[in-house]
Amino acid sequence: MKTLVTMGRGGTGKTSFTALMAKYFIETGETPLLLIDLDPDQNLAEMVGIDLESSGVKTIADLITDTFIRRGGTTRGVAPTERIESRIWEEGLYEGGSFDLIAVGTKWIEGCYCLPDSALKGALGTIVKNYRYVLIDSPAGLEHLNRKVTTDVDDIFDIIGPSGRSFEHVHRAYRIIREVRINAGRFSLVGSYLFPESEEERAESILPHKYLGKVVKDPIVQEYVLSGRSLLDIPSDAPGYLSMKQILKKAGY
Repeated sequence: MKTLVTMGRGGTGKTSFTALMAKYFIETGETPLLLIDLDPDQNLAEMVGIDLESSGVKTIADLITDTFIRRGGTTRGVAPTERIESRIWEEGLYEGGSFDLIAVGTKWIEGCYCLPDSALKGALGTIVKNYRYVLIDSPAGLEHLNRKVTTDVDDIFDIIGPSGRSFEHVHRAYRIIREVRINAGRFSLVGSYLFPESEEERAESILPHKYLGKVVKDPIVQEYVLSGRSLLDIPSDAPGYLSMKQILKKAGY
């Protein structure tokens, strides 16, 4: 089992990159997959053709709201995270043919995502071995990374955009990984479709990271995203998908 995390600033195309990775592994027979959506916007499910609500699947945040607010608090002698873990697999896991999906969901009360993240971390420890790949779509903020939702990662892809702050994000993320001691095999940079070619030389010079290339601008991908169509159904010769395949192959997949 290998864990791949996609991260970066907002609007860089992290979620579409994750969805296209899923398409690639499904096409190459590298299944089953577990997709994990850590982004409060919950876009990953839609991008792979899933409507969680109509499927009867709840987010972890919704399950926590139901367990600890609607049903009236905790159970004596049972840790909150333990109480929610069984419900994650019973009600919070979308089960498909070649992939399953879990979404953390939108914040349930004021405060941080500590409890949802902790519940997810505990639940993952019991099931990830059943999958060939775990693909994590991480939001722009680094709080989930800081709380170590997963401590062992094979590859982190930081999607960088046209803003100079994307490079700042790279440095902060890498610093947090070292400080909280996440076992990350590789930390690589990927240019979004908005990333200017003039900055590629700079990206290649940010050691010890490796720049894997740029996702090309593709109107087909944009049309699928805007219309809410699954990126798993995108033509296999779509330019954006082909460029993503080259990036993954350069990473050794």
